[in-house]
Amino acid sequence: MSLRITNQRIWVILGIISLAWGTAPIAGRIGIVEGIGPSTMAAGGSLVAAVAVWLMIGLMRRRNLVGPAELRIGLVLAFLAVLLPQQARYLALANASAGFVTLVNALIPLGTALIAHIMLADEHLNPGTTFGLLLGLAGTAALILIGDSGIIEGGNPTTAGVMSLAAVVLISVAGVYAKRYAGQYSVLGVTGVQLAVGSAAQWVVALTIEGMPLGHSTTGLLAILYLGTIGMFLPLSLYYFLIRHVTVVFSSVISYLIPLVAVIAGVLVLDEQVQPGILWGGALVLSGVVVTDLVRIREARRTGA
Repeated sequence: MSLRITNQRIWVILGIISLAWGTAPIAGRIGIVEGIGPSTMAAGGSLVAAVAVWLMIGLMRRRNLVGPAELRIGLVLAFLAVLLPQQARYLALANASAGFVTLVNALIPLGTALIAHIMLADEHLNPGTTFGLLLGLAGTAALILIGDSGIIEGGNPTTAGVMSLAAVVLISVAGVYAKRYAGQYSVLGVTGVQLAVGSAAQWVVALTIEGMPLGHSTTGLLAILYLGTIGMFLPLSLYYFLIRHVTVVFSSVISYLIPLVAVIAGVLVLDEQVQPGILWGGALVLSGVVVTDLVRIREARRTGA
């Protein structure tokens, strides 16, 4: 029997995805505060998520999920969507608050539009999207230049901003690459390959830079477990399910909810600070996202008309 998708269920799923992705950087910050290195946090979370995905594949008993196409695309995405952006993101979390990093990550839809314009012949930037992109970049510049990291000690907003922006570019390239071959591969198979290979590569980096992860606290290890299951596997699984059943209006809501969850959770759980630079920079970034989403929604409605 197929599950009947109602608006109420859609909103519940949206809430779960936003809560999971919004609290993932909180788990990352907790692990870092507990003394776990950024590379080890990234590697640990990816490993847990990879195990969860392959357990799900095994329980589903689906054969032939991984063929030549899944291997080829999964290997590329292992570096573009897992290894490089995760390393950059957790280095950013070591230097700024979860709210700071998540606000910059909100630029991913804008970055994807720009990369698609460059890489795909049928994708073009329009004036509205260009204006939104410029607003988002201005917000990122404000976050970096005003100098508010959102954490009390040890913050470096320049490093955090540059690393977060690098992660945005890499994930945007990965998204466009995956779109170029859409329909030619199993999404679940590619996800399994990219997480397994990406996790292995991250452990090579983590062991080389930070050494064996020994003697960490229970809190730090629980943060890694939370990151891999609730922060990565759960929302990724639900998101792939959601986008098959909702319009662009519904899916765009996540872009606004995740930074809000991260900022509020960071204040409540980690005593992070909502400083003036984060307010002004965040407002510009989210304004850019809103402008881009409005253009995207209008085009989707016109195309569907």
